[in-house]
Amino acid sequence: MDSHPESPLAPPPEAPREPILTLPPALTAYILLIAVIHLRVLLPPELENWTIDVFGFIPKRYDSTLLDITFPGGEGAKVWTFVTYSLLHANLTHIGFNVLWLLPFGSALARRFGALRFFVFMAVTAAAGALAHLLTHEHAIAPMIGASASVSGTMAAAIRFAFVKGSFLSFSRGDAEAAAKVPALSLWRALRNGRVLAFLAIWFGVNILFGATSLSLGGEGASVAWQAHIGGFLAGLLLFSLFDPVPRTRDDAADASSVDQSGRV
Repeated sequence: MDSHPESPLAPPPEAPREPILTLPPALTAYILLIAVIHLRVLLPPELENWTIDVFGFIPKRYDSTLLDITFPGGEGAKVWTFVTYSLLHANLTHIGFNVLWLLPFGSALARRFGALRFFVFMAVTAAAGALAHLLTHEHAIAPMIGASASVSGTMAAAIRFAFVKGSFLSFSRGDAEAAAKVPALSLWRALRNGRVLAFLAIWFGVNILFGATSLSLGGEGASVAWQAHIGGFLAGLLLFSLFDPVPRTRDDAADASSVDQSGRV
């Protein structure tokens, strides 16, 4: 019998490697920007304080009754600080807390909106948070910093579709991209959804608790600007439809899709 040399066995195809945590590029860029800006803590104390005064949000900057007080940044700072304050943080704990909430809600929103809409949305909700803080702290001289208002805005916007069947907080979700692109509920339908209402109750309850007890987070003597959180949250909830590129289904169809396979809403 003729012998034939054994042909080498072809190696089995490698299974695709799934990263442990996949973030959309827009959110990755946003987190990296915050991290790079936080390197300001390496500056000499006088320069770091100047940076906070120029780019942090100071309500007293807008106080027309105190014309003899000047702040670094001049008239321009009255405009850009409505957004730039959100890119400054007190310390790594402050950053970590905001990033923790951005991972689920910010990821879904960045995938849904795309980079440009996402960045504009973060700026708009930051400005809404600054406005709420200004209205409730008219004469405050302490600078407000942190992305919490924008983070709150992403949470509010995301609940417009988060509990819809197939989305990222539903009982039967798809992959990350599909979960971010399910049709959203109208505001009216969302406010009639039991899980959305439960989320709203818990979120507002926690923020009111922070305000009532003056709990602090992120640094010695630093308090939670809970009014700014609410301003960003309301802006995200109410303005979501202006940014959403995903076509809306009829209200009754969208409402029906929010019921999972077990029949729970």
